[in-house]
Amino acid sequence: MGVFQQAKDMYKLQKEAKTIKKELANIHIEAEEDGVVITVNAELECINITISDEAMQSKDALQKNILKAFNKGLKKGQQIAAEKMKGVMSMMGMGQGPETEEKAE
Repeated sequence: MGVFQQAKDMYKLQKEAKTIKKELANIHIEAEEDGVVITVNAELECINITISDEAMQSKDALQKNILKAFNKGLKKGQQIAAEKMKGVMSMMGMGQGPETEEKAE
């Protein structure tokens, strides 16, 4: 493979990664824990936090519920991001392509 082809492939990968990054920014995930609702995007950025009046009754419970909801949202965001990035990773030879997934079953 020539240098020109490698540069062309790298450009294609960068373009694909930018497209996926835009998609991830537009995917919003809500995670709820006892009156605390955290919204994150699939780029793992916090978009919004909503806390019900009932959740405000206990500071300790509120802190725990914020952590739980935030961690739920981040975990789901990571799963979505990983799924979206599978194609790019396999193009780079860094992930399992469809051929290796079938053999693993």
